[in-house]
Amino acid sequence: MATYISLLRVVIIFVIRIIFHEHSKTSRYLQRKLSNVFNSSPSQTKHQKYPSFLGLDEQISKDDYTLIFNMEETLLKSSSMFPYFMLAFEGGSLLRAFLLLIMYPFISLFNKEMGLKIMVMISFFGVKKDGFRVGKCVLPKFFLEDVGLEGFEMVRKCKRKLGLSELPHVMVESFLRDYLEVEYVFGKEIKVFKGYYLGLMEDNISKNKMEVNDLKNILGKDNGVDIMGSNVFGICGNKSFLSHSLFSFCKLIYLTSEEMRSKWQSLPSKNYPKPLIFHDGRLALRPTPISTLALFLWVPFGILLAIFRILIALCLPINISTPILIFSGLRLLTSTKNPKVSSTLDLKTSSKGKLYACNHRTLLDPLYLSFALKKPLTAVTYSLSKVSEILAPIKTFRLTRNRDQDAIMMKKLLNQGNLVVCPEGTTCREPYLLRFSPLFSEMNKYIVPVAMDCHVTMFYGTTASGLKCLDPIFFLMNPRPSYTVQLLQEVPGLSTCQDSSQLRFDVANHVQNEIGQALNFKCTNLTREDKYLILAGNNGVV
Repeated sequence: MATYISLLRVVIIFVIRIIFHEHSKTSRYLQRKLSNVFNSSPSQTKHQKYPSFLGLDEQISKDDYTLIFNMEETLLKSSSMFPYFMLAFEGGSLLRAFLLLIMYPFISLFNKEMGLKIMVMISFFGVKKDGFRVGKCVLPKFFLEDVGLEGFEMVRKCKRKLGLSELPHVMVESFLRDYLEVEYVFGKEIKVFKGYYLGLMEDNISKNKMEVNDLKNILGKDNGVDIMGSNVFGICGNKSFLSHSLFSFCKLIYLTSEEMRSKWQSLPSKNYPKPLIFHDGRLALRPTPISTLALFLWVPFGILLAIFRILIALCLPINISTPILIFSGLRLLTSTKNPKVSSTLDLKTSSKGKLYACNHRTLLDPLYLSFALKKPLTAVTYSLSKVSEILAPIKTFRLTRNRDQDAIMMKKLLNQGNLVVCPEGTTCREPYLLRFSPLFSEMNKYIVPVAMDCHVTMFYGTTASGLKCLDPIFFLMNPRPSYTVQLLQEVPGLSTCQDSSQLRFDVANHVQNEIGQALNFKCTNLTREDKYLILAGNNGVV
């Protein structure tokens, strides 16, 4: 009889999840009521649920506390793990992501542990271990956007932190270590055969196969930490997770709840322990089941729309193609802070083209600037695929990274017409500017800084570890991508200076600061090589 009741409960819950959204208040309320009906004697927990952590702030600030916490129920506001496994498809394929989506309604029929195992199998089976960089390059951004401010503040105030996760270790380690400053991360390992993931999780929960008895050494016995004392406490939300042996070292364990976490404030980006500057992946939205379904329904139309937009830009003049592209959903906003030309401008410079220096958001930056100015431009770039060169409706030239050769080529192109250069040398998605290479500062007497920004809703038009030839196509697949182009006041260049060895850096930094202020972006000293070493493990040469 009990078996039939349990089966009936599963069926009813599944129907509720189909009718109502799985994260809605109605669904949670009905499932909670249903549990009370079928569970005549619910188990009682010995741990009190705290509505907030505010009462512990002063005590933790004064004492040397060690925290053992479950990541999902201490930091994340959402209880659904589906988006993070859908993001894991960045290391797999589109077919794998589609399989995960259509299997998700059936996965919901199983308990959380079994559902997790199925999603791990779909997302990781056959993926090469050495090539899996999603945990470092993609997931941290989406984890941070789901972190609750209250849980983060509690974790941050503890001197020593041990993070546990129900997710595979390779998915959470970089996030917890790099952005939450967690010293030790315990997550389930995925079995590997000849360098490929099998999609099966190991029974142990430690990366380094450390025994729990060695935890005293981890927590620092020599530093006076009493592992069995009151200065070690834990935070957890899943009662079944409390049986983990690490929590046996905690004298106090605070329980969170899904309802409490849903009321937490989102963590502002200014509160991140370190800035999130670099991240990779194609998805610009959080792939919940509903948004993922909408994405897959849009992809066929998006591909046709991108092809249509490319053909219009290639085949028609700017004056004719512009209104058609606007009608197709492309948006271009232009503004100028460039007053009348300075009276000190040498009239002889009119025989040369203008030099535009802009920040780099996507490969389409020069093209959008050309449409904004309504005149042809020539673009120089460090790395450009053959496909992008063929599809570009404006002239493009590659820089060789040889300073003398590049300087000769840029001066020659300026004598032939207007030239645009992106001194960052690579794209940056977040509101930051990378260090400007100073070569452009010596090319012309006057330089026009251009501040550019773009907005997408589904797909990023940039990548570090994928096929760069697909970058413009992914950008144009967005339903309504938008660009903002700001022409700033001209600044003096160094083409007539005798000794410009130091001044060229000052000019480059000045142009970077002007663009940063116009966009409200922060300037950094990070370079192209820094980005690609972090995201792709190479120097970014195509």
